Formats: sequence, structure tokens, C-alpha cells
Amino acid sequence: FRDRLVVLSGLSQNTNGLTARSGAVHGRCATKFLTGAIPRPFGQEGNDFLADVSVDQLLARELGRDTQLGSLELSLESGDKGAGTCDGGYSCTYSHTITWRGPTTPLPMEHDPRVVFERLFGDGGSTDPAARRARRASNRSLLDSVREKVSDLRRGLGPSDAGKLDEYVDAVRDVERRIQTAEAQSNRELPVMDQPAGVPATFAEHARLMFDLQVLAYQSDLTRVITFMVGREFSSRTYPEIGAPGGHHPLSHEHSAASLEQLVKINVHHAEQFAYYLDRLQATPDGDGSLLDHVLLYYGAGMAEGDHQPWNLPLVLAGGGTGQLAGGRHLRFGDTNDADASSASRGSGQGATPLANLHLTVLEKLGIRLDGIHDSTGRLEL
Repeated sequence: FRDRLVVLSGLSQNTNGLTARSGAVHGRCATKFLTGAIPRPFGQEGNDFLADVSVDQLLARELGRDTQLGSLELSLESGDKGAGTCDGGYSCTYSHTITWRGPTTPLPMEHDPRVVFERLFGDGGSTDPAARRARRASNRSLLDSVREKVSDLRRGLGPSDAGKLDEYVDAVRDVERRIQTAEAQSNRELPVMDQPAGVPATFAEHARLMFDLQVLAYQSDLTRVITFMVGREFSSRTYPEIGAPGGHHPLSHEHSAASLEQLVKINVHHAEQFAYYLDRLQATPDGDGSLLDHVLLYYGAGMAEGDHQPWNLPLVLAGGGTGQLAGGRHLRFGDTNDADASSASRGSGQGATPLANLHLTVLEKLGIRLDGIHDSTGRLEL
């Protein structure tokens, strides 16, 4: 896939002077990855959490107008521990999601492929066209019933309640729009896939099933924006099936030869699953090419290494972006990541090329031109 990959070096997150030892670095780096915001500590000024709209949701506002789902938020680990604090007095929310609809609206990441399938194709149990038609007919019948009851209800409401009802009606209209979109797309041919039973036993099986669902979502044009969190912050997932029985997060802090060997195995294992995804996208026809020709994917993280450094982030762009991205390159951007750069200067972000510059550039390539975003200082030459 070299002709569809661009490796990026030298992009960093400005943490406003907070260093790798300031605490709460996991939540800060994960949240800032797509929002550009320094998250607020738990309970400060009456908010359990506060960030900013993430770049994927900026895309969803535009690209989601013509699809049933504005966006899809997925993960490979449960976010059940999202309540309370996880990292130095910061909400667990910061460590369990990377996508935010607004400053106080984090979006949960779904890890169960059965639930994802139902969201995409309903509870008919299959992508078979007959099952999809039955679901649309049922949705249409329910919508007609709701519309009739709303008309009856409106007659007896005062101004305040009428306003609330209008908000509800707007939501119903959005559902109606999505049904109409589904009907317009009903002739799309999809490979028949039965509804998954639940979460598979191994990481690879789980990852590949979630990637298969993403390919189906793109292939059927159910959504054009997907965010996938492979592992939450502080993840202690083990990988005994590949000879890495140690917890992922603890291993990243150990420097023994045995620990590093396990960590390398985990990183390679993750990359192999991403390669599977690229292979599936490349094998799926789309218009005058393949899905891989027409998508633009980020693959990376908001932290560079186990020592919590937020500079020189590991980042890869994949896909052709419908002719917007030429692959087979390694691009290096100016940064204070040299061996002789001081920790203080790097921690403050001085001299670094902000990750937000990449967001700004990618948004423009996808048709959204902004003067700036988050802490951007300009556009990148991609």
C-alpha cells in the first residue's frame, strides 16, 4: 500500500506548557488529538468535562447532509468506566472518546459489532435487501403514526410546550430525511452479511469485524465519517495469543528487553489489522476506482511514546482522497524534536508544527475551507 500511504513526522500538540509529568496527560493528549482543546479538570466551573468540537464532527456537519448517519463512532474497548475521574482529577470521558459534537457533548464510542450492525442495517438480522426493505417500511409506518399524534397534541399546548414540541418535530423530520435517503439508496448492492452475535474473543477478530462493518458503511453510503478508537487511554489489554501477556499500558512504561519485545509485537499486530482494513478498502469497487482511492484516513495517536511526549506524533495518512492525496511519501515538518532540544521548549510547543495544521489542510482537501482551526498556524504542503 506504499502508493496510498503518507508518513508524517514532526507534528506536535501544544499542551500550553503542561509537560509529560504534569498529570492527566492521557486524557489531555487523547482529547486534544481531534479537538485541539486542553480539557478542563473534573467539576471545574460546574462542568464535569469541557473540550471543543472535534474535526470529524466538523466534517460530519457537511458530509452528513446526504447520508443516513452523520458519523459513526467506534472503538475496540468498552467505555463503561466513563463516569468519575481516571487521570489526575480529569473525567474518564477524556480517556474513553476522541470525538466531540460540541464543547460539552462528547460522543460515546461503540465497541459491540452487533450494536453497530443494528445501527447501520436495523434489527432484521442481515444486509439482505428484503430485510432492509422491511425495516424501512416499519420505520415509515411508525413515522406516520407519530406525525398524526403530534398534530393532535399541538392543539392543547401553550407557547412554552409548543416550543419543545417543535424541537421534537425537527428531530422527527431528520428521521424522515434519513428514511428518504435510505429509500433513494435502496438499489445499492451489498454483500450479504448476517448480524454479528457480539464481541469476538480475540483482538484481531474484533478489529477485523469492526473494519468489515466500516467498509459496508462506506460501500452503502450510510455515512462518510467514521472515528475508530482502537484502544482507550490507560488500556491494560493483554495479547497472549501473539505472545504479549503483559498489559499494553504498563508495557509502554517499562524499558526491559522483554517488555519492549512484547510492545513491538503489539504495535505490529495493530498495524497488521490496519493493513487488513486497507486491503478490504482496496478490494471494494467504488465509482471509477476503489474505496481506498476515495477515502482519506488518519492513523495515529495523540501521544508519541510511553513517556507521554506530545511531540513528533506517529501519524500516517492513507487513501487517495479522490485524487487529493499522492502517496508513497514521508513528509517531515519543522519541529523542536531534535536530540538537543530541551524538554522545556518541546513541552511548551515552541517551534513545533501544530497537529491542527494537518486538520486545517485535510478539511480544505475535503471541501471545507476555514481561516484557522484550534491552535493552527497555517496549512501544510501535502
